[in-house]
Amino acid sequence: MKTPKRLEPLIQDGFVDEVIRQLMSGKEASVYIVRCEDEIRCAKVYKETNKRSFRQSTDYIEGRKVKNSRRARAMAKGTRYGRKAQEESWQNAEVDALYRLAAAGVRVPKPYNFHEGVLLMDLVTDDQGNAAPRLNDLILTAELSREYHHILVSQVVRMLCAGIIHGDLSEYNVLVDNTGPVIIDLPQAIDAAANNQACKMLLRDVENLAIYFGQFAPELLATSYGMEIWSLYQNGQLHPETVLSGHFEHNEKPVSIQSVLREINDTLKDEEARKHYRSLRELQ
Repeated sequence: MKTPKRLEPLIQDGFVDEVIRQLMSGKEASVYIVRCEDEIRCAKVYKETNKRSFRQSTDYIEGRKVKNSRRARAMAKGTRYGRKAQEESWQNAEVDALYRLAAAGVRVPKPYNFHEGVLLMDLVTDDQGNAAPRLNDLILTAELSREYHHILVSQVVRMLCAGIIHGDLSEYNVLVDNTGPVIIDLPQAIDAAANNQACKMLLRDVENLAIYFGQFAPELLATSYGMEIWSLYQNGQLHPETVLSGHFEHNEKPVSIQSVLREINDTLKDEEARKHYRSLRELQ
């Protein structure tokens, strides 16, 4: 096929030898199957901001660090340079997340290079070597739904242990190769420790999985993996191999107003006593 303009620099610089065909065109990027020497990989070409339907919500970019102060100021002001810098930051977020997650043993496509706004990574394939289908394209049995749900919840845990939350996880962002689910599409991935929306996004990711697989295995709809995972994470008890129950007991014990008022009153009395003691010291 004719080489797309955005892929020409990769061919000129020796990263890609041949563009075989376009694999898909999504809301934020187009993906091509390419040949790199003897390896068949995929090239993710990010669309320009004005051509994407997915917008960079402040919920996602909160907590992302920008080392260059000039870039940070420009991004905050929304200048032309700032918008370009924000777009680069958005793309780099996926690259960084893929490297971190692959190192942590999460099932994501292995990244190789990021050049001129194009991400080169593994092509996820089925057992016949064809591009792997998305999860939503499959018809699942109840047994396979339970298996895939278990795998993906375990991957969510492993991701969180690496400090990352997907933020947009659903059946549309999971491929299925010959050994199971592979998580893709991570430009909106967030830093779990730096983003105030982390809990909300984790719960939404896990709920999306329960709703999808619950179509085939209805008992999954009654699980509470999200709150269980987040509670363990907050308490420093979450590990990649943590065994989950799928249940979470909410603390619904009523709060005693009288006890709260007593604590406030005791605190005020202690403060008054400290002030009185300081006044006596000053008079001496």
